[in-house]
Amino acid sequence: MTSLEIAKEAVKAIDSKKGLKINVIKVDDVSVLADYFVIATGTSSTQVKAIADEVEYRLKEAGENASHIEGYRSNTWILLDYIDVIVHIFSDETREYYDLDKMWADGEVIDISDIITED
Repeated sequence: MTSLEIAKEAVKAIDSKKGLKINVIKVDDVSVLADYFVIATGTSSTQVKAIADEVEYRLKEAGENASHIEGYRSNTWILLDYIDVIVHIFSDETREYYDLDKMWADGEVIDISDIITED
């Protein structure tokens, strides 16, 4: 899978678990850390964990394994590192505090409106 395909599959997984404020930011032109960041919010620690589990499950089914997972015990910010794609699942308060969307504002926001469902 390409890094964009991994990012889009992560978005589908997040959306299936009703994740909120899903953003995909292309950062390869402004950073060597990754090609894309996927950022989303869960409404509770239980949902944050469920979203992360779904992302990990779906990407594993697609043949992609996370190289590293951080924050799984805290359930306020879980990071799944797929080398070229880093998925950040936040609680609302933690996302607001760290504000990665603003930090990576020099990156290109990818339109995912064709992937997510509107509820």
